[in-house]
Amino acid sequence: MTNETLSTVSKPFEIGLYSFVELTPDPLTGKKISAAERVRDLMEEIELADQVGLDVYGLGEHHREDFVSSAPEVLLAAAASRTKNIRLTSAVTVLSSDDPVRVFQRFASLDLVSGGRAEIIAGRGSFIESFPLFGYDLHDYDDLFSEKLDLLIKIRENTKVTWRSKHRAAMDNLGVYPRPIQEELPIWVGVGGTPESVVRAASKGLPMALAIIGGMPEQFGPYVDLYRQVAAEYGHDPAALPLSVNSHGFIADTKQEAIELSFPSVQAAMNKIGRERGGSPMRREQYEASATVRGANFVGSPDEIIEKILFQHSIFNHQRLLLQLSVGTMPHDKLMHAIELLGTKVAPVVREEIAKRVAAPNPQNV
Repeated sequence: MTNETLSTVSKPFEIGLYSFVELTPDPLTGKKISAAERVRDLMEEIELADQVGLDVYGLGEHHREDFVSSAPEVLLAAAASRTKNIRLTSAVTVLSSDDPVRVFQRFASLDLVSGGRAEIIAGRGSFIESFPLFGYDLHDYDDLFSEKLDLLIKIRENTKVTWRSKHRAAMDNLGVYPRPIQEELPIWVGVGGTPESVVRAASKGLPMALAIIGGMPEQFGPYVDLYRQVAAEYGHDPAALPLSVNSHGFIADTKQEAIELSFPSVQAAMNKIGRERGGSPMRREQYEASATVRGANFVGSPDEIIEKILFQHSIFNHQRLLLQLSVGTMPHDKLMHAIELLGTKVAPVVREEIAKRVAAPNPQNV
């Protein structure tokens, strides 16, 4: 474990955002903006997140008509020129259908452009469009990810790479350039809640980004326990491995306003996915239940979001929270206000309280 990784865990609690850069009609007006306008809005959102002191902004990779972000690194590089401090990450890079050499090169380039602020969250993805698009067999879904993750790690550790594997052409002492500013480009593993994915991240000593977008937080405690247990079994210090919780949410001045503003967009987005996958339509009462302290979604006033973050920290003792505030298409001005509230009202209180917990740990908060 490197000193860089150890220092990552000792940093103040990190709070950030992620987006899939949705391009769907407004559920109330039916209006759909252009892709160019959506990107302009996105740049303003990331710039504001940096200005109000948020720590991380991530962009997901999707290859569908209703998302703009098929090339997150390009958008993140554009954001790098407008920001100073915020870290810029994928959320996630669909590694199974990509080439680890090109992934590393793109994010190393982003690291150079941003002055050392790039990260990768590698995952298998929640949609499958990239597999036929790039000529991969969906039956190799898991095998591809495991093999390519190993190669990505090897490239991070070695400028010259020799490689033999089932799914990629061999490499014989070939150089991979450019190299990033950071001595070790951060690679996280995005996990959707399967034990196999947890074990993979832990065994390789990689930080884990755990998606919690449904159910009760306590249900995910065993995954975190498994992660730290397996990490120790493989010789990694669990205390030195950062853990992120990635969830949906929305913030307004009051909880009622947060629910009223976000529910139509979330319902439209989740119902569309539900129809594709044979799920049931989302009901208002379900959404409201998910916004309680023991629900999955961070929807409410700043004080309620603070309470919920601290509640989950007592379960997971994690080091980072990333929120997706734009599930579906949200009005840009309302989204900007939510970002401002997260950075100015929520983040300072959470960081201060968690710093106290770390300084004087309570057994219930470990």
